[in-house]
Amino acid sequence: MVTIKKELIAPCGLYCGVCAIHIADRDNNLKFKERLVDVYKPFSKTIEDIKCNGCLSEKKEDIFGYCQLCPIRDCIKNKGIEGCYQCDDFPCKFIENFPIPVGKKVIFRAIPRWREIGTEKWVEEEEKRYLCPECNNPLFRGTKRCNECGVSVDVD
Repeated sequence: MVTIKKELIAPCGLYCGVCAIHIADRDNNLKFKERLVDVYKPFSKTIEDIKCNGCLSEKKEDIFGYCQLCPIRDCIKNKGIEGCYQCDDFPCKFIENFPIPVGKKVIFRAIPRWREIGTEKWVEEEEKRYLCPECNNPLFRGTKRCNECGVSVDVD
């Protein structure tokens, strides 16, 4: 059984537990943070900007810059629901216009599955999905190759 941290359950279906920003911050991986600064411009200028404790963290400063501005978070709060998996309007304009291609791909995969199996099993599946099939090394969303054994992966 997986311990569920509510702040990591992004309403859009992009589970924060496998987000590169969250992982780099959690592990204080400075080399990884340096690489992510360039990937996530204009939301990051220095490694200090590469920080996040999850999309639904209580304190705004604990949320990555892009996620602070995310209209999906505001939408579900206004609707009084937990996530897009509970919304009859899925996929909506916010999903259709999601600016990060790999994220949009994951959203369209994750939301139907989340609806089908519920939060606890969905989180468990997401955490298992992002393990290297060869060496069981934890991976992050968007990765193409395991940084431990070098095998190509397609986990998104």
